[in-house]
Amino acid sequence: MSKFDSIRPYYDAEANPAIMKILEDPMLEAMMSFTFPQDRNQMWKELMRHTHSLRDFQINFIYPGLMKVLEKSSDGLSTGGFDQLEPNTPYLFISNHRDIILDTSLLNSCLYENGLVMTTSAIGDNLIKKPFLHTLSRLSRNFAIKRGVSGRDLFESSKLVSDYISQSLLKENRSVWTAQREGRTKDGNDITQKGVLKMLTLAEESKDAFSYFEKINLVPVSISYEYDPTDMLKIPELLAKARDEKYIKSENEDFLNLLRGIMGTKKRIHIQVNGVLNQEVKELSQSELSQSDKLNQLTNLIDHKIWAGYKLWPSNYIAHDLLYGENECVEHYTNAEKEAFEKRILEKVNTNNPEEVKNYLAMYANPVNNQKKTLA
Repeated sequence: MSKFDSIRPYYDAEANPAIMKILEDPMLEAMMSFTFPQDRNQMWKELMRHTHSLRDFQINFIYPGLMKVLEKSSDGLSTGGFDQLEPNTPYLFISNHRDIILDTSLLNSCLYENGLVMTTSAIGDNLIKKPFLHTLSRLSRNFAIKRGVSGRDLFESSKLVSDYISQSLLKENRSVWTAQREGRTKDGNDITQKGVLKMLTLAEESKDAFSYFEKINLVPVSISYEYDPTDMLKIPELLAKARDEKYIKSENEDFLNLLRGIMGTKKRIHIQVNGVLNQEVKELSQSELSQSDKLNQLTNLIDHKIWAGYKLWPSNYIAHDLLYGENECVEHYTNAEKEAFEKRILEKVNTNNPEEVKNYLAMYANPVNNQKKTLA
């Protein structure tokens, strides 16, 4: 028994029994039919029966499935900054968060292709309530973050996650991915929550909580999709927020977002690694600032790194100009690209509702505004 049993991925010794448990599941069969369309005899099942590690499961089944997703629903993935990372070195990747599954899956595909340590990745337990998804998630080396807890339960849950992340990085030589905030960014305004950084320091046993960041390799990552396949699914929550109303999710909303994120149109995608913050962390740690102010400074630094590294697409610049009624960014897109984006708006948005149009455009325009701040 481990104290992490309630949140951890499977151990390698548990991989094969877990695979056998879902081998005949219709959802797995659908996934593998999509991944291996030429495999009429389901040879993938035989390969799965002889799979005994999480790495083999990820490389032989998840990775080719992801390549098929990119082929079918995107115009390709570009990357930058991976040459700044060292092999056999664990990193804590903290990124903006757009898509439930793809953000971390795409990052891991890039780490794999570059011969780098792949991650154990945070996922909200609300997303893996279905037994099949729970098993698949643990096979994909995800660890669960408890949602909907408060008070003492929240602290104990956060401490457990912090200890798990620390053990992964410092004892198991395993990289970790976490989002910069709880849940996906709905409005395109990527802001790091100080509470996420504070949670990470709970594993530090000394009185100097901030010194934890000196022990690890902190790496901000920017992920950008030219088209967000779940953009319209985010609008109801944004409208409720604008009206200062409590938003209540529908029963299968998370699952619908998950599926739409995988199969919806994305056009181009870019992942940018924005350097390792070892020097910046060291300078902050040695400063006379209070613990709280050090965390504030690190939060702002991560924000600026993510904003500066965010690949801006024509969709971002077009939305910015439409939102503000100007042509400030006109050199960054063609008339054809603008017409295509306006067609997307007409197809997806209730143009008779100004608030809906405004929220939709802001979702794409905010990364432009944020990048401007880094250049000011």
